[in-house]
Amino acid sequence: MSPMVIELSQPGGAPVVVPRGQHSARGLLFTVLGEFVLPATRTCWTSALIEVLGRLGIAQKATRQALLRTAADGWLTAERQGRRTRWRLTPAARQLLTDGAARIYSFRSGQAGWDGRWLVVLARVPESDRAARHRLRTRLTRAGLGSPAPGVWISPHTGRAAEAEQVLRDAGLLADAHLFTASHLGGAPLAALAGQAWDLAGLELGYERFIAEFSPAATADPLVRITELVHAWRRFPWADPELPAQLLPDRWSGLAAAELFAARHRELTGDAMAEWRGIDQPG
Repeated sequence: MSPMVIELSQPGGAPVVVPRGQHSARGLLFTVLGEFVLPATRTCWTSALIEVLGRLGIAQKATRQALLRTAADGWLTAERQGRRTRWRLTPAARQLLTDGAARIYSFRSGQAGWDGRWLVVLARVPESDRAARHRLRTRLTRAGLGSPAPGVWISPHTGRAAEAEQVLRDAGLLADAHLFTASHLGGAPLAALAGQAWDLAGLELGYERFIAEFSPAATADPLVRITELVHAWRRFPWADPELPAQLLPDRWSGLAAAELFAARHRELTGDAMAEWRGIDQPG
């Protein structure tokens, strides 16, 4: 599975892209902020973040640079207390992380009770405007839509029409686009269409790797382990289109991976949060 990114819009500014790579200081920083800072005091000391990211293999310099960049983008504010700095989540960051947490922790892979209807979006971007094409693809993909052919986007979630419409509006394409709800009347198997629209083989490989990595339960450092767990899992709610069972390949590990994530998160949360509180101290 290729590395994923999470695209953020700066409060009052241009979009920024935060890498999700395993060794990305900024990506791990957002994971720590969402997992520990948001549900606790919504503030944290620089030393606590350096300690946690250091355990994850991130150098102190890289952590400090990630903090400065994140603050410059409007997600953190610095509060000086003597020679030390405490970072506070901005309202925009709290909303971003709250929305992200809701999606991450409620995601289960797959869709139940599908009525057979499709959301279909027709939207073309000039070949010369590669940046606009990339933004449209990124945002429609995050909304769960797949593209089986150029200019065509589909989803079995008709309730996401408003989200797709907003993406088109933001991209300046809504006036020339079309949105439909439709039913499949015949032709090739729908599973073949799903395979063309989404990289289900890549997702399956990602789920298999996740299961292999997090099946062992024992850990000497629950804080590190839960950060790795959430950081590895958080790409799936945006990459997995949550297809109904009849559209999925016979081999599909998404449900097993979701159950594993929930179980490991429950096991680790208490000890990890206690460890975080012990690290995030003023002294």
